[in-house]
Amino acid sequence: MDINELNQFAQQLIREAGQRIRDAFSYDLEIETKSNPNDLVTNIDRETELFFIERIQAFNAEHRILGEEGMGETVTDLNGVVWILDPIDGTMNFVKQHRHFMISVGILVDGVGKLGYIFDVMREDLFYAIAGQGAWYNDSPLRQLQSLPIEEAVIGVNARWVMQNEQVNHEKISDLVRTVRGTRSYGSAAMEIAFVVTGKLDAYMSMRLAPWDIAGGVIIANEVGAVTSTLTGGPIDFLSSNHFIIANPSIHDVILRDYIEVLC
Repeated sequence: MDINELNQFAQQLIREAGQRIRDAFSYDLEIETKSNPNDLVTNIDRETELFFIERIQAFNAEHRILGEEGMGETVTDLNGVVWILDPIDGTMNFVKQHRHFMISVGILVDGVGKLGYIFDVMREDLFYAIAGQGAWYNDSPLRQLQSLPIEEAVIGVNARWVMQNEQVNHEKISDLVRTVRGTRSYGSAAMEIAFVVTGKLDAYMSMRLAPWDIAGGVIIANEVGAVTSTLTGGPIDFLSSNHFIIANPSIHDVILRDYIEVLC
C-alpha cells in the first residue's frame, strides 16, 4: 500500500464530501432521532456515508468501512485496511446552526492508525496526520504541544459533567472546573479534538465516545504529542465506545489522578 497515494485519495474524497454537505443546505433536511431525542441523524448523514463507501470500495474493494450510520458491512476486527468515519460529527450543530460540525476519518492498517483527518466542513479547514511523518493544519505543519500547569489550562467539558450522574464523580469534575483557567463546549467531539491538537484547548473529555468520533483525532494527536486514553488511563478501543480524554501531556496524568473518578 502506498500511504501517500492513499492520503491524496482520502483528502480529495473528504473535500468532495464536504462540498456535497454544503450543497445539501439548498434542500430540506429529513431529521430523525436515534437513541434519544437529542441523538439526531439526517438524510445527509446517511447519504454522505454511502458516498464514502461507494468511493472507497471503487478505490480498493478490500478496504473496509466502520461508519456511524452503519451503512456498510459489519466490522468486528481491525485486520487489513479499515476506514473509521463519521460523515457528520456534531449533527445537532449541523441541524441547528449550519456550522461547527466536522467530517472525521481514521484509516487503520492491522489495527494501527496510519492516517487521520478532521475536516471543518463550513470553514473548509483540514487537520490531518500521517503516522510518523507529522500533522498539518491545511498546508501548515502543526507543532508539538508546549507544557503548561493545570491552572492555565482551558479544557473542553460538557456541563452535564458537573451535575450528578452515573458516569463520573461530578464533585471532582467541579473541582477541576474551579482549578483550570476556563472551560468550553462546542458540541462536536472531533472539533474539540482538533482544538486540542492545535493548542486552542488543552484537554477534552467525554463519556462513551464511539470509534468514529475519535479515530481520526487520535492519529493526529500522536503526531503532536497529545495523550489520548480512556478515563481510567487505558488504551483506546477502536471497536467499542470509550470514556475518552485527549490532553496536553503535561496535564493528562494530573487530570486523571486528581480529578477523575469513573463510577461505571
